[in-house]
Amino acid sequence: MSKLRLIPSLAFGLMLTSAANPPPPAAAPLAAKCVRGWSGSVQFTRKQTSSVSKSVPRIAGKGIQTTSSTTSYDYSALITVRETPERTGDSVARARATSLLTFSESRSSTDQLMCSGERQPRTMSGSFTTKRETRAETPGVPATFGVTMSSNGAYSIGITLPSLHSTSTGSNSSSYSGQCKPKEGGSTTVPVSYGRTDPISFSTDGSHRAPLSNLDHLSNSYSKTYGNITDTLRWNLRRCGSPLRMVDLKFEDMKFPNWEEWREITPQNRTIDGNIVKMKAIVANDSSEEQSAKLVFKDRSSLKGADPRDADLLKEISFSVAAGEEKTVEFLWDSSGYAWFDSGQQRSRQIIKAEIWDKNKKIDDLERNLNLAPRPLVLVHGYWTDWLMWRAWSSMLNDTHYGGWQAFAVGERPEKGKMDMGESATSFKPTKTISQNAAELASYIRYAQEFSNAWHVDIVAHTMGGLVARQYIHQSMPIYPDRKPQVVHLMMMGTPNLGTPCADIMSAPLEAVGKRVEALREMRTSVVAQFNKQIFERKGVEFSALAGASSILSLPRCYSMESHDGFTPVPSQLWTIADTARMNIAYDEMASGGVFGYFVLPRVRRAPDGRERGQVIEPPTRRRF
Repeated sequence: MSKLRLIPSLAFGLMLTSAANPPPPAAAPLAAKCVRGWSGSVQFTRKQTSSVSKSVPRIAGKGIQTTSSTTSYDYSALITVRETPERTGDSVARARATSLLTFSESRSSTDQLMCSGERQPRTMSGSFTTKRETRAETPGVPATFGVTMSSNGAYSIGITLPSLHSTSTGSNSSSYSGQCKPKEGGSTTVPVSYGRTDPISFSTDGSHRAPLSNLDHLSNSYSKTYGNITDTLRWNLRRCGSPLRMVDLKFEDMKFPNWEEWREITPQNRTIDGNIVKMKAIVANDSSEEQSAKLVFKDRSSLKGADPRDADLLKEISFSVAAGEEKTVEFLWDSSGYAWFDSGQQRSRQIIKAEIWDKNKKIDDLERNLNLAPRPLVLVHGYWTDWLMWRAWSSMLNDTHYGGWQAFAVGERPEKGKMDMGESATSFKPTKTISQNAAELASYIRYAQEFSNAWHVDIVAHTMGGLVARQYIHQSMPIYPDRKPQVVHLMMMGTPNLGTPCADIMSAPLEAVGKRVEALREMRTSVVAQFNKQIFERKGVEFSALAGASSILSLPRCYSMESHDGFTPVPSQLWTIADTARMNIAYDEMASGGVFGYFVLPRVRRAPDGRERGQVIEPPTRRRF
């Protein structure tokens, strides 16, 4: 292999070989009944990272030189193990491998030196950067594989991977400043060179043990660290069983806002209720003939007991796999409603199981967890307030659902969108119109979706914020190819959907003297009547309304005999909405925990639109938003 400058050959050898761990010699099976060869997969990874940083005085003693370097090495190999066609107990192995070795070094030096004709020393500096990269990759090469097993089930696994053809590239760059005679820096490219990596040998330490009841299935992992290198071996091997086996089970969702741009959902991240999830089961055929069977996807999250037969069926798919090949079997699944159990309790993960069935017999299975969070709540404040009215809601959501339920109060990040409906009831400053505030809401919803990777959200709107949300839904809200609206549920609290006589009384004199405050004017009964004629589309969004009617404020208000929340009559708050609720509360108390628990929570922890949760859908059409 070509040697890289500044990396000692001894260290280079340590990165690329592990001769201290040779594969164990092949041994005849002792305790197992089976005399056939192993089939399955073995994955080997090697990772190394080292960094060095130092500063030393310059030779002249009037400056300093700093050097920093980083070396990183990543090697990965997937070894496919197959029983030989003769079925005499032997196996053959083939590996797909990649390796990447990177080295970067930066040096900077400064000196305090005097130039001819100058009375004061000047600072002179230089910076130098060196980068090297060596890549190797193979789609498949023969490898060596072996298993030794004792009569008590203790076993070890060893592999040897051949050397790979490698390609090395690099660059150098420099820059200078402050020199007596200006010096020009530049960059150069190191010519491409070719070489080979060293072969790799690695084996486990013999500490793993298979149960005596099943010596023909080995599945585990082993890691060893020496110095700054970590080698890891993972394996899943069978013999004398069905030729079909589960290799892996993966999940993907689409990265907002790019429809059909799929990203993997790892154990470290999560998807959001309402996102489409692509479930992918990878199946291998270890035989020399094509095999057909059925793949069954199940949800085990809602089991009341321990019997796995009670799991919810998600999908059954018939498939065929060519001899010695792997196949990915997948389907699209709608996660709507799965952030909650039917009882209303939080449900932060799905336990998804994929099973291979052949002739009414289960051959193999694999189970994975899918982390799931509820749809984000976009919180829309109303007149005479701002986003601070919602400051306690983030903690309330976290206390209710531990899966990462998020709240986005419009205006908390003003650069993402900020509404203006007046500072207070005594403020006569100009405000934004409903239409202008709806544009700010659109921007904030987009931010909430991008931040949480959620294709769908719920809105909680206070007082006039409900009119803003209605305007947005009617005028701007998109419908996605999954045929679901962007906003699943709009929950309005104290919204003057028919206007309010108090706005009539307060706005008229201001308008008469030329002080037109849009937040007041647009809540007048006559103005809202026109608004309702123009803004009426719901686009499949479920509407709910909470009406406040405080017993403390039971006296007539603003010449209206209707019960009210201190500003808006109850009939205006309820409007023509089918799903309503009432509370003995004033309009400025509606951001409380009591309202969240009584009105909001029951409406977000259920399957939307009454559809069956986890509905399987047809593949969507590619589209960008």
